[in-house]
Amino acid sequence: MRKKIVAGNWKLNNTMDEGLKLASEIANMMNDEVKDGVSVVLGTPFIHLNAVSNLTKTNKNLNVAAQDCSTHESGAYTGDISVAMIKSTGASHVIIGHSERREYHNETNTELATKVDLALKEGLTPIFCCGESLDIRESGNHEAFVSQQLTESLFHLSEEQMSKVVIAYEPIWAIGTGVTASSAQAQEMHKALRAHLATKFGDSLAENTSILYGGSCKPGNAKELFGQADIDGGLIGGASLKSRDFVDIANSF
Repeated sequence: MRKKIVAGNWKLNNTMDEGLKLASEIANMMNDEVKDGVSVVLGTPFIHLNAVSNLTKTNKNLNVAAQDCSTHESGAYTGDISVAMIKSTGASHVIIGHSERREYHNETNTELATKVDLALKEGLTPIFCCGESLDIRESGNHEAFVSQQLTESLFHLSEEQMSKVVIAYEPIWAIGTGVTASSAQAQEMHKALRAHLATKFGDSLAENTSILYGGSCKPGNAKELFGQADIDGGLIGGASLKSRDFVDIANSF
């Protein structure tokens, strides 16, 4: 049975105090409200990882993720953060290949494959992001484009390794624009990605891989999105910065 996951991506937001306040609010609400069986992940800036991990460690359904990791394990790479450093903070997940990292830092599928390998080696759960721009969608090549992202970054893995990866589909044209893919459009892409996984890893693994929707998911549309057959939760941006909204989304299954 696939895991139900709601992951928040705080992006470049929250001072230390603001982040601890937000995490504390979410943790307290989860204890009272969120159903058992829903895994919640807080994707915080690096400065928060240790403090938020300590704050949330008593709740088995609340996890912490870094928003990126280095392609290097150690060495003279000023400003980089290694997977070992991330693991040492108590974090359990790492977001890899977010569309903003791909666009602003020119991250390639090959580099992202290296990050996935390093994360798995360190025992972290990769949340691997994929998705297409508006131009690619309008060209009709969106399924092939996103499938290629999976092929080039994940298809070198063994079945055992792949079973530890979470996928997040981001329609880039629906991030930060207020535009949301319709539930039918989102379901269509999730189904296509699951089918593509099956071509390499088989039906069983594909059916058990959690695929999250990452495009302007809000309390008002989460229930409809999460009700689709192949959508297993969300990678939440702006709404993850408001504890009430985020917990409401986590309660939308």
